[in-house]
Amino acid sequence: MGIKAVFFDLDGTLFTSTRHIATTTKCALAELHRQNIIVGVATGRGPAFVLPLMETLGLDVAVTYNGQYIFTPDAILSTTPIDKKTLREVVSFAREHGRDTSLGMADGVHGSSLVKFGETRTAQLIAGFLPKKMSDLTKNSFKHVVRKIKPQSNRLSMDTREPVYQVIMVATSSETDGIVANFPELAATRSNPYSVDLITKGNSKLKGIEKVGQQLGFILSEVMAFGDSDNDLEMLAGVGIGVGMGNATSAVKKVASYVTDNNNSDGIAKALAHFGLINFKQLESSVSKDVHFNQVKAFHRLMDEKTQEVPRVFLPEEAGHRADFKVEEIVEFLFAAANANVSVFDGLTEKLHQAIDKAATKVKSQPIPEGENALTGEVDALLDLLYFTYGSFALMGVDPHEIFNIVHRANMGKVFPDGQAHFDSETHKILKPDNWAAEFAPEAKIEAELARQIRVAISKLSQVKADK
Repeated sequence: MGIKAVFFDLDGTLFTSTRHIATTTKCALAELHRQNIIVGVATGRGPAFVLPLMETLGLDVAVTYNGQYIFTPDAILSTTPIDKKTLREVVSFAREHGRDTSLGMADGVHGSSLVKFGETRTAQLIAGFLPKKMSDLTKNSFKHVVRKIKPQSNRLSMDTREPVYQVIMVATSSETDGIVANFPELAATRSNPYSVDLITKGNSKLKGIEKVGQQLGFILSEVMAFGDSDNDLEMLAGVGIGVGMGNATSAVKKVASYVTDNNNSDGIAKALAHFGLINFKQLESSVSKDVHFNQVKAFHRLMDEKTQEVPRVFLPEEAGHRADFKVEEIVEFLFAAANANVSVFDGLTEKLHQAIDKAATKVKSQPIPEGENALTGEVDALLDLLYFTYGSFALMGVDPHEIFNIVHRANMGKVFPDGQAHFDSETHKILKPDNWAAEFAPEAKIEAELARQIRVAISKLSQVKADK
């Protein structure tokens, strides 16, 4: 049975040790999307932390707080807050036993700054220098030192008035069973050495993925999942293919269907390639620090069935074709600037003709720079065009990042149901499937994104004025 959905844990899996996402991973996710495979995360972190990733990675769904809060970019699919009586008991227990505790809510984690500190890169670096079998005395001494800097919040009782989806309590692994025994309605799971996550019994990452499948149309045997920590054990054991990262715990590696390389060495891309979902060799050739370049290269690989790996010059006829494409977009830019006023547009295009003649005269009159070859000249001119384009966005006050993603998704949507691009037999232009206008046409989405940017900008300006 084929894989219809892939889910990733975050820390130690989707994230590298420096809390970045590898370029090969980003390219792999784009390839999964191209194949209409659902891409999601399953994490102990909350929705406020995950929400920015939904946009930057184009995620389809997020199972957060270990299955307690599940959402898509468009809707909340399921929420399971901890019942108030149990929550009050947990807060009282934490206060009586001096346990630093945080409450996972929809808008973030509230409470112990020690818990938050434990999740930071600084704490992870410190942990790397401490012995693996550090004594409880040493752990507690470290905890007390940090607490002096990051004191426990006194707002826990007040925070319990709002829905709480997960309780994070500082505790060693040996203390976990004793703590959870006090709360028969809760289950415990761990993702780090510092704390335990308490959630409603019967919930988990796996149960969350199962709920998603009931709504999006897949079953657990059609899921591939990636993880590295003990809170991933049930998930990896319960899906069709459970992939353990090379940096995973020994328990995770035992239950995993397959163990890949670590999170700093392209482990995700290599595992997806191992199971035939992507071509890692092809992916490696695409890797650039410029994510948008990778996206456009993926488009050309799909449409042209080839890309160029060794830098080469455009021959005159090819360069002419590329210039034609650019000039057409410049003319559309001027038409938009004229606001569809034909007489104004005619005046602008006449000035464009004059500008081309002036530029041609200028270029022909200048000596060719000594030692410069055609490739250097072409690249220099194209980079100047790119720089001017970004400059135009800067002067317009428009952030092009998400708009680029909208246009890229629209272009990738030109694939027909047979998985191939189709071309006009005479013009060789790319044809659009029947569903393209309804599902992928970018104009309305661009308009909505621009409206969002305007709202955000006005809100920030209003706040600045209010602060004054």
